[in-house]
Amino acid sequence: MGCFTFFKFMMAVFNLLIFVGGLTLVAMGIWVSVDGGSFLQILGPFSSQATQFVNVGFFVIAIGGVLVLLGLIGCCGAHKENKCLLLIFFSIILVIFVAEVAAAVVALAYSSFAEGILKAWATPALKEQYGSDPVVTKMWNNTMTEMQCCGFSNYTDFIDSHFLNQTGGYLPLSCCHQFNGTTCSPPMAQRNPVQGCFEEILDLLKRNANIVGGIAAGIGILEIAAMIVSMYLYCHMDKQDS
Repeated sequence: MGCFTFFKFMMAVFNLLIFVGGLTLVAMGIWVSVDGGSFLQILGPFSSQATQFVNVGFFVIAIGGVLVLLGLIGCCGAHKENKCLLLIFFSIILVIFVAEVAAAVVALAYSSFAEGILKAWATPALKEQYGSDPVVTKMWNNTMTEMQCCGFSNYTDFIDSHFLNQTGGYLPLSCCHQFNGTTCSPPMAQRNPVQGCFEEILDLLKRNANIVGGIAAGIGILEIAAMIVSMYLYCHMDKQDS
């Protein structure tokens, strides 16, 4: 009986984590939905497609709501020793786990397309809106300054751009930050090209791959443990009934 009580306690802990995680997702989804206008401005030339990104906020809210409900179902099933609720809890966790594995496989298979998709947005934004749209300009300035990078691929993203024409043929200072000068021209940038921001982001992700992988593995282990605990409680109640 002590083992059964321990598993009930573990079930409560798992569902508390799931409940808190669901509330966090709901809060994030609300934030994205409320601030959707700023995302539309930043995406500029892709603003018509950006509504799909803003709709992600509602999707996140829905996922968070499911997790909150799931936490409540698990807690009630363990506390009241209700086999039906425990079976529902196990089934939902199993579906989520399988969906996450499938999503991870798809993400790995299509990761090579990520650069092309991002470049299709970034290059027009840099050529047409950088220097004229304050939101796009501030976003790119902050990114290039903090990461010490230039453009999406490199300085060539600014060739024939609105900013280059506006400044009389000069690039952002971030493209020549190694010279510590007050101006930056394409020949200067060509002599010692600064790495593009996309490569810097990839390097950052690679440096933090262990952290990202650890979080993903932790979530997977938590889900597997929750399924094991719920199934143990379900089977134990089944034996009690018999």
